[in-house]
Amino acid sequence: MNSDIIKRIVRAIAEGSQADLDRLAQRVVESERKTGHRRLADQLQAILSQSKPRSPGSHHSTTDRSGALRDLPQSRRHGEQLATLIPRDELEHDMVLPAVTEERFVRIECEFAARERLGLHGLRPRKTILLYGPPGCGKSLGAKRLAWNIELPLMKVRFDVLISSYFGESALNLRSIFVAAKDRPCVLLLDECDFIARSRVGNKDIGEAARIVNSLLQLMEEYDAPGLLVATTNVQSSLDDALFRRFDDVVCVPLPGPDEVERLLRMTLSSVSVDESIQWPEMVELLSGASAAMVVKAARDAAKSAILKGRKTVTQAHLREAIEEVRRHKSNAHEA
Repeated sequence: MNSDIIKRIVRAIAEGSQADLDRLAQRVVESERKTGHRRLADQLQAILSQSKPRSPGSHHSTTDRSGALRDLPQSRRHGEQLATLIPRDELEHDMVLPAVTEERFVRIECEFAARERLGLHGLRPRKTILLYGPPGCGKSLGAKRLAWNIELPLMKVRFDVLISSYFGESALNLRSIFVAAKDRPCVLLLDECDFIARSRVGNKDIGEAARIVNSLLQLMEEYDAPGLLVATTNVQSSLDDALFRRFDDVVCVPLPGPDEVERLLRMTLSSVSVDESIQWPEMVELLSGASAAMVVKAARDAAKSAILKGRKTVTQAHLREAIEEVRRHKSNAHEA
């Protein structure tokens, strides 16, 4: 068994994808038969044939959890799922945003809700959205929030499977994802899209890289799926200019300001008892310049620390210790 198959099997196990495991097991059988290990292949095939039928309530694959997208697109060469599905009821959606950014999100959601009314006047709602900003600011969460509020599942593209070293195969994989999104409503998420959408100018990989960008340009030009397309990026300036112009709306998701940091802390700690004497401005100052993800992590760590120490209330000492630890880890990561 080659290393590629082993990595795919481990990935399928980690993601709980029974469908991928079934396909990979069959590939192992075929591989062993081709290499002349017929007896082993027959034994493996017998094991697969004797597998117990799954109960109606068991999860055969990610898509079985929701009727919205029953058949996710698969890579042409290896038969792996090109995307993962997150049903609406499993989506995180609570966000703390500056008022201006919140208004941009609400406008997208309102236009989608009124899409039929807009259509009567020859108007089209915003359907292709680019969210950009620094790491940890909440771009991926923003896509989940949009999906939650417009009541659709989220289909996230798996770039590790989509990209192929074979000529033209990446573009074909990408097209099959767009076809799937057109068949049934969803929010199609291209998370960290700069992975495939970097500018063609100065790109040394002028072959496959240019082909996939051209394919993405064409697919976005023709995009008429019933849901939304949301792309995220940390490096807005590196995106291909022609692709950047294809988005109906481009929204900056900034780092949280002082008001947002305090709201994030209070919201994250809302499920536990908090000492009334906490000096919130001091805690906010310690988190100046931190991402939303860092703020949430610090609050969660403080709550866990209090619980593990047998305390009934989260104190300022718990919160300060958690904040300093988070900042220390960030500093160490930058130095590395």
